[in-house]
Amino acid sequence: MLRSKIKTIILALSVSLVALSLISFPQESIDASTRGLNMWWEIVFPSLLPFFIVSEILIGFGVVRFIGVLLEPLMRPLFKVPGVGGFVLAMGMASGYPAGAKFTARLRQEKQISRIEAERLVSFSNCSNPLFIFGAVSVGFFNNAKIGIILALAHYLGNITVGLLMRFYGKNQEKEEIVTKKRKATLRSAFSVLHQTRMSEQRPLGKLLGDAVMSSIQTLLMIGGFIILFSVINKLLFHVGITVVLAKFLEVLLSIFQLSPELSIALFSGIFELTLGNQMASQVDTVTLMEKVIVASAILAFCGFSVQAQVASILAQTDIRFKPFFFARIIHAFIAALYAFIFWKVLYERLYQFEQPSNAIPVFLFGEGSLYYQLVEYGPIITIASLMIYIFILAKRIYLPNGH
Repeated sequence: MLRSKIKTIILALSVSLVALSLISFPQESIDASTRGLNMWWEIVFPSLLPFFIVSEILIGFGVVRFIGVLLEPLMRPLFKVPGVGGFVLAMGMASGYPAGAKFTARLRQEKQISRIEAERLVSFSNCSNPLFIFGAVSVGFFNNAKIGIILALAHYLGNITVGLLMRFYGKNQEKEEIVTKKRKATLRSAFSVLHQTRMSEQRPLGKLLGDAVMSSIQTLLMIGGFIILFSVINKLLFHVGITVVLAKFLEVLLSIFQLSPELSIALFSGIFELTLGNQMASQVDTVTLMEKVIVASAILAFCGFSVQAQVASILAQTDIRFKPFFFARIIHAFIAALYAFIFWKVLYERLYQFEQPSNAIPVFLFGEGSLYYQLVEYGPIITIASLMIYIFILAKRIYLPNGH
């Protein structure tokens, strides 16, 4: 009872502090929310929407189960998750945060995986996409495309390492909730599962497409709200002075790993919002490039409270617990930082030590005509058009529920 009351007081004080800060710093709050909104409707929404819609259709038609049967011999021994986890991992790596959580939750709702398997899967299937690592971080912030190789290797190998470690999670509870039956990994058995799933799908194609669009846009609207909220909170914490105070504690952690304490504010900002944290880390001129890359790798792996809140909101729609995911993010942050240090010594210093530093920006990554450029240019148009379609479908379902 006492613990519950203390929690109530802390939550009330926190919300009150945010409200007072909004009143005290209105211009800064507007600037931060605008920054978050631009990021959402230019990059996040148009880049994630196709993956979300296609994944919903693939699950409905049984293609995911088809892939799952074929990948069972790989995913089960390595990660102790069904073969469908291979689909979630691949889609999560291609589309970025928080796609892995979205697809995992969808499979859990379909009862294709158990709760323990879902908690294992979500812990290593949420990744930053290559476009963000190479385009935004390495080229946009560090102005050095070669760093993207180090960050990508550290990030994705770190995720796989986390998956290998999380295979030991929930061993005692696993026997109580076996969902998937073991099948022979043959094309015949995979096709049989595909056909059975398609035949059991009662929704016509039009309804399936409509549901996929509705579900995807609702998730993306939620993601946009969290991006804007945490962008504002991060900015307010800095102006109130809390960032500087709490960053002192991170200085001790950085000193233990022989990293410069001057990166503490960037690291603290990255704990809340990874984009701002990486940008601030790249702008610290008094430390070595290696130290900045190590901290940036840790920030990418932890993914910030903003992304974690998005994941928590998605998982709340199921019985999947958030704590394993949070624990895995902490492990991933340390492992990714270690991998960044190793790859820096093995790859960067040996391969590029005789090259002159180059600030040239590759056109295919970040220049005019690149995917990133196209998203920034046409992303808002795609977002607005998609929202209009969403409103049309929603209005039709409300006022014409039977299609008449």
